[in-house]
Amino acid sequence: MKKILWLASLVLVLGSLGMAQKFRTFPEIKQSGKILIGTEGAFPPFNFFDEQNQLKGFDIDIGNAIAKQLGLEPEWKATAWDSLLIALNQGQFDFVIASHTITEERAKAVDFSKPYYCTGNVIVSKPGGPQTPDELKGKVIGAQLGTTFEKFAKQFQPRDLKTYQTNPDAVQDLLSGRIDAWITDQFTALEVLKTRDVQIEISEPVNTEKIGMAVAKGNSLLVAALNQALDEIQANGVYEQISMKWFGKDIRCK
Repeated sequence: MKKILWLASLVLVLGSLGMAQKFRTFPEIKQSGKILIGTEGAFPPFNFFDEQNQLKGFDIDIGNAIAKQLGLEPEWKATAWDSLLIALNQGQFDFVIASHTITEERAKAVDFSKPYYCTGNVIVSKPGGPQTPDELKGKVIGAQLGTTFEKFAKQFQPRDLKTYQTNPDAVQDLLSGRIDAWITDQFTALEVLKTRDVQIEISEPVNTEKIGMAVAKGNSLLVAALNQALDEIQANGVYEQISMKWFGKDIRCK
């Protein structure tokens, strides 16, 4: 998920903290026996709450596998998207796994692990609607607020760009004809097609995005530990098993 951090808000918060980020180092985390993980909980199939109000999804399974590989008990906290990285740098989590695209802008505020999967944006429309970037010019486009989808959509010179707090709202507007196309992640679009009785067309990915786990700026020992654990679960087959469970294929970066 390729959500853009409201960087100005984060910089403002960090400034109020005197740029003194608060985080637990990896040795401190190991000593405690627990690792605190932040996510959004509203982005299926990556992170969401099921009918029993339990966190589920690809991000959740990967986070739990990494915690196990590190010999730690995971403790999860779901937080509103716009607050996730701010809360991370305030020390509320040790790391965030919520499908953040690795961007230069975000890397000014947080550190990232190596990518734990790769994806791409797609154009979603009703049958006969726009399916290529050229066909988006002059159309009404929808995208989730504060995401790289929103930023991506602006380059196509839409007649109007509507933003949404959640993806289901965008889907509803697409189906009702209030927008001509919806820009989103390829796996999010496929999840809609799989779980809802809707008539939509999904383009081929029109770009590539690398997705990373976010760590408080300067917490280099934790970044190294996460990278090593990710390498290990990719080598021992655990990553592939999780990926096949959610997507029917291995979505690691090639």
